[in-house]
Amino acid sequence: MASDSLPAKAIPVLVSSTFAFTICFAVWMMFAVIGIPIKAQLGLSETQFGLLAAMPVLTGSLVRVPLGLWTDRYGGRIVLFLLMLATVPAIWLMSYATAYWHFLVLALFVGVAGGSFSVGTPYVARWFPKHRQGLAMGVFGAGNSGSALTKFAAPALIAAAGGAWMIVPQVYAAAMLLTAVLFWLGSSSDPAHKVPATVSLTAQLRMLKDPRVWRYCQYYSVVFGGYVALALWMTKYYIGEYGFDMRLAALLAACFSLPGGVLRAVGGWISDRFGAYKTTWWVMWVCWVCFFLLSYPQTQFTISTVEGLRTFHMGLNPWLFTGLLFVVGVTTAIGKASVFKFIADEFPQQIGAVSGMVGLAGGLGGFLLPVLFGIALDLTGIRSSAFMLLYGTVCVSLVWMHFSFRAARTTQEPQPALRPIP
Repeated sequence: MASDSLPAKAIPVLVSSTFAFTICFAVWMMFAVIGIPIKAQLGLSETQFGLLAAMPVLTGSLVRVPLGLWTDRYGGRIVLFLLMLATVPAIWLMSYATAYWHFLVLALFVGVAGGSFSVGTPYVARWFPKHRQGLAMGVFGAGNSGSALTKFAAPALIAAAGGAWMIVPQVYAAAMLLTAVLFWLGSSSDPAHKVPATVSLTAQLRMLKDPRVWRYCQYYSVVFGGYVALALWMTKYYIGEYGFDMRLAALLAACFSLPGGVLRAVGGWISDRFGAYKTTWWVMWVCWVCFFLLSYPQTQFTISTVEGLRTFHMGLNPWLFTGLLFVVGVTTAIGKASVFKFIADEFPQQIGAVSGMVGLAGGLGGFLLPVLFGIALDLTGIRSSAFMLLYGTVCVSLVWMHFSFRAARTTQEPQPALRPIP
């Protein structure tokens, strides 16, 4: 196709895929809200809550590699359609669960919805020329705003049902079924986008040995894994730290989730314009500063003065905290797009397989971090310990990125010519 033109079906594919991904992500993140009344109902510890909230993320991560490969082989339209249909029974049955293990098992099946990202990314990207793929993938990735959709819709549904959380999975099951139908009607297939049948699974997986893939996995575990973990954790954080009710806590948490999803399209444009490396580098630095400030716990300290003992308080008030969280949301949105710009630039023929592997790493970060948040909170009693953990992961990314790309720049720099001895 011509580099300056788009196929007629490209925009409908992008719109229908983005809508489908938004609903899938809203379902994937529903424990961020319904997990709070379930925690109270079952008397769960912080660690148990973290495991429950993160369980769908585990499945959504593990299925990303095979889903990415199937997308390369069979096409994104049929794979995404069947994926959405497969999650409907588990979502509906969630409203009938009563024991902790019921929720954990059903959450595993619900989590398949999270694999929609590794299907939609290569499916959408192949409808656009290379110089527009960053923006196209960013627009699709804006479906991460489904996390904010859950924070708006789920508390309202629970309130309308008189506090019964069971209404949420019932409505979400119907919404997923309707979305699958609408996606099928609005999307299209192009046989030219499939990997030829002569390419073996082993050949598709071979590029995963490339060290660049593992580097991008680490970056994505910060910008996406951190985003998912905070999206699951922040509603409860506001309730515990500042004493807000669920609806206000979810609204403020959406100040992080919404820009973290919607602005991914902006991140795609920035990555197209300034390059994946420069964009990702600045993303990591901004996150490093914000997580450092967010890590500081609410502190009371007493000092001796000439007039006797005086007690002072240091800590972020909810509005400053929300402002910093908003900045993190904007930054991670840009970072999620810039990491996938790396993939589109360097692995144009294996976007599905590589994006599946990188998505797996990001999803595993989103699974492990809420569990670690709960463990750290149970052990220390300090809620901001969650941000201390995130601060450490960003430090690792900055160090790795510095040395990796410094080595690349050194090999690419021209060596000075030797001057002949007169």
